[in-house]
Amino acid sequence: MTLQPLKPVNCEGLLQPGCSLLQLDGEVLLFGQKGWPKRSCPTGVFGVRLKHGELRLRAISFSNDSQYLPPLRYPAVCRLDPHDGLPESYLIHGGRTPNNDISTSLYALSMDSRGCNRKLTLKCKEKELVGEVPGARYGHTVTVVQSKGKTAFVVFGGRSYMPAKERTSENWNCVIDCPPQVFLFDMQFGCCSAYTFPELCDGQSFHVALAREDRVYILGGHSLKSDGRPPRLFCLHVELLQGCPLLSCDLLDFGLSISSAMITRTGPAHKYIIIGGYQFNSQKRMECSTVILDEKGIHIEPLDPPNWTPDIVHSGTWYGGAAGEQSMLLAVPSEGRSCQTNMNYFYLVNFQKEVDSKEDQEGCSQELTDNSTPLEDSDELYFGREPQELDDSSEVEGNTYNEKDEEDESQYGYWIKCCRGCQLDVNTWEPYYSTELQWPAMIFCSKGEAGHWVHAQCMGLSETMLLELSQGNKKYFCREHGGLPKQEMTPPQKVIPLTHKPLKVKQRKSHTSLKMPRAKNVFRRLFD
Repeated sequence: MTLQPLKPVNCEGLLQPGCSLLQLDGEVLLFGQKGWPKRSCPTGVFGVRLKHGELRLRAISFSNDSQYLPPLRYPAVCRLDPHDGLPESYLIHGGRTPNNDISTSLYALSMDSRGCNRKLTLKCKEKELVGEVPGARYGHTVTVVQSKGKTAFVVFGGRSYMPAKERTSENWNCVIDCPPQVFLFDMQFGCCSAYTFPELCDGQSFHVALAREDRVYILGGHSLKSDGRPPRLFCLHVELLQGCPLLSCDLLDFGLSISSAMITRTGPAHKYIIIGGYQFNSQKRMECSTVILDEKGIHIEPLDPPNWTPDIVHSGTWYGGAAGEQSMLLAVPSEGRSCQTNMNYFYLVNFQKEVDSKEDQEGCSQELTDNSTPLEDSDELYFGREPQELDDSSEVEGNTYNEKDEEDESQYGYWIKCCRGCQLDVNTWEPYYSTELQWPAMIFCSKGEAGHWVHAQCMGLSETMLLELSQGNKKYFCREHGGLPKQEMTPPQKVIPLTHKPLKVKQRKSHTSLKMPRAKNVFRRLFD
């Protein structure tokens, strides 16, 4: 068992608590990352590469017929092994979005194709469920069961917002445990049904769920009602009978007091390693355990942990996920130490007892592989290319993620620090105006050429004033650029009146009269 430190290359800000690590076709994928990358990775899914002690992320693309997969934190993820000619895939249910919305959708993620340079392309399809569908939640689990030649999926636990009728402006962002119901659904028809058991009296979340054939073992978890992590262990027995499934629940005598643990599988057999997690709110679980599922039941055995570094021992939080067979990617926040420039420390925990040092010296990196598929021939991700193209190939193609390319979330979005006294936080914010629902109301300050956005609540604007400023053609200046709310009327645009010239009337020709010579005067004729 080894503990190897890793150096992130322009990607340390992406790995945040709640992210998920998936393995498809021998490649580890990071899902549910921080923010919404716009240029480097518009899909929001990254390929993880560990080589020469460095951690790099590579953009992953989706097929043209794929549906949009939003970045989700703390979703329920279930891996499906290849069966009946179908490739390996993942089911992703629920989770929290960056906007603090809780999803109810179910997605199926699988590999679409491999390019000539072994570049991975994914495909995502949203699945619909009918019947007693589980509501929006996060921190729950989805497991697959097989009985009598059929396959079904079990959903249990999680947290969600309070019911809509009970939500007010004071408890808008408060979460509660979901009712302790067990949901069973199948993928062929999408039919879902709910079950309740007297053994499951309290809701729980961030637990461990392991399945073997027709049995699901639920281990540990945290309950908001009791604010504890009781060492409990449940066993769900699912019989997929014709027409009506039969479910039963048993409470076992032994268990673990643990929540938010990380799990990795050690091979095709049902043998797992549990690492990390928490025993109490302020105490991490430093021990490791081996869990074996066989025909007799579940067996939990202690396992010697690696030699933890002082940064890991003294940190308050840690997170990560499975990074291949018998491997774990571990992240530890630096927790605001001024002497440290990195946001997180990253480690690769390897549980293999024997490591071929010769291959390690030759630079044959331990490229992350899938849990069930053993390595063959080469561990290199792009073994179809020339040897000189293998090193730093992602930099040549320009697909390596660079955190500097992304926009700074502290300067854009709803949760910016708009002024010196701004105290709005995404975790503690509650609606202040009647027009607010999910995001705080903002108003534009017209100071300067570009201007900037500020929170209406931080500026002390009343709801009447806010509605008045949002209508018409008024300019607003924030407190730092004018003191009290100051409005100026935008000068109206000069409208040049249209002058209509009268139409020229066509002059008619007057009738010409013939001038006749006048007759001479009578007197004149007398003298002539």
